[in-house]
Amino acid sequence: MATFPDIKPTYGARKSNAPLTRTVRFADGYEHRIIFGLASNQNPKVFNFTFNVSETDSDTIETFLDARGATESFDYTPEGESAKKFVCDNWTKTIPYNNRATINATFREVFEP
Repeated sequence: MATFPDIKPTYGARKSNAPLTRTVRFADGYEHRIIFGLASNQNPKVFNFTFNVSETDSDTIETFLDARGATESFDYTPEGESAKKFVCDNWTKTIPYNNRATINATFREVFEP
């Protein structure tokens, strides 16, 4: 299993929660919500990271993410969290000035053996 390079995000991360639920709505307005999936997998986290790094570090990050192709998971330990498996579906890279780059990446938690 691949591990994300040891490069920390520059700015605070944004963490989103979206519990997996199924909702049934009836004509009279009654609504029934059901949690879907295994108990440990019912609330996957989504992290948005900003890496303000050197061009060399940004190339390392981008090469790592390109190699996974948004299909292979990798291990990463967000600050203050335990290690989790993630997939990075999208990221952007900007070069604000010479030898510096900013990468904005979205890591989506996945549950795999």
